[in-house]
Amino acid sequence: HVQLVESGGGSVQAGGFLRLSCGASGYRYDTYCMGWFRQAPGKAREGIAVIDSDGDTAYAESMKDRFTISVDNAKNTLFLQMTSLKPEDTAMYYCAAAPGWIGESIALIPGVYTSWGQGTQVTVSS
Repeated sequence: HVQLVESGGGSVQAGGFLRLSCGASGYRYDTYCMGWFRQAPGKAREGIAVIDSDGDTAYAESMKDRFTISVDNAKNTLFLQMTSLKPEDTAMYYCAAAPGWIGESIALIPGVYTSWGQGTQVTVSS
């Protein structure tokens, strides 16, 4: 049973930056896809960025210029570097994981992922 624990959220001013981390434990897949998602109050959960075990990445078009996903396989940790933060980035941020390969066309769909962390809050003030 996989466990995902996010950290690194907080409150920042517009234009600031944060780096989120997600520690994974409990399993180790030969092939996998991991990603970052967020959910603002009253809105649906949306995909931000994903990375697979080959290091291939996919980003939501609206965030690809400001957010960068990466993974440290030795430490079983997933990261999300966020820059030029905007008030509309305020949300709960989640990491998620799924075994095996996921096609790029569906990789940013939350329902595809089987394991989720508890989330870390990001608040951006203007």
